[in-house]
Amino acid sequence: MVINWFPGHMTKALRTMQKEIKNIDCVVYVVDARAPFACLNPEFDKLIAGKATLVAVNKIDLCDKQKLLPVLPKLKNHFGENADIITLDSTTSGSGKKIFEKIENLCKDKIQKNRLKGINTFIRAMVIGVPNCGKSTLINNLCGKAKTITGDKAGVTRGKQWVTVSKNVQIMDTPGTLYPNLGNEKTAKYLAYIGSIKNEVLDFSELALEFVRDISSQYPEALPNRYGIEEVPEGLDNFEIAGVLEQIAENRHFVTKGGEVDYERVALTVLDDFKKARLGKITLL
Repeated sequence: MVINWFPGHMTKALRTMQKEIKNIDCVVYVVDARAPFACLNPEFDKLIAGKATLVAVNKIDLCDKQKLLPVLPKLKNHFGENADIITLDSTTSGSGKKIFEKIENLCKDKIQKNRLKGINTFIRAMVIGVPNCGKSTLINNLCGKAKTITGDKAGVTRGKQWVTVSKNVQIMDTPGTLYPNLGNEKTAKYLAYIGSIKNEVLDFSELALEFVRDISSQYPEALPNRYGIEEVPEGLDNFEIAGVLEQIAENRHFVTKGGEVDYERVALTVLDDFKKARLGKITLL
């Protein structure tokens, strides 16, 4: 399936980031622990080259830690030597406090240089990431109160927002931003699964077929445990995968008034159950 979404505000956001990056000391790059590598935006790589980068692996409460933890070094290495990494659940109060320490450690040379000159100035960090990865929730956590707009869908933050989060750190929130061409089908699907792509541009019935195939390959017990169906064998075509969704619909009594299977409802349910971790703790690699 072909998935693409790059509205005008994302173009504007990238231009703003390009303009502001020269004033930034550190980048906080937020990724979703359920699909961390899919969250790596090639446009960001060009933008932040050479900048100190803290990779904040968010939504750790929803992920498969046994699968995630071994790949964290590879994720960190993607950003080079001047990078660090942290895992967190930004919805948990106080979970972001260690980010201050990480930022100050990454910027310790500048802090020391300023102190020698008798200058006490803010470290300025830019928070970036794909839509719905939890950037604004993280900033509100750091502040201890809601200073940014948040929401459980893609495209809530539309412009830059500077926020003072401590006596030493200011953070610039930015809109969740994808890249102009989601040419990698696997990446595009994973971003759709985790809610980084606007619902209105998605065909949920087709996306659910892909999801059943992907989840059954990496977590064969997830769907049987949740819906009471048999394990889904690999290599099924779309017609056969649709039969799996029919089984789930029948078990959940998702039928229309005419007695037909409600494909849209079962598709939305399966995808929402993944997002809410009702299928278990999952990380897609």
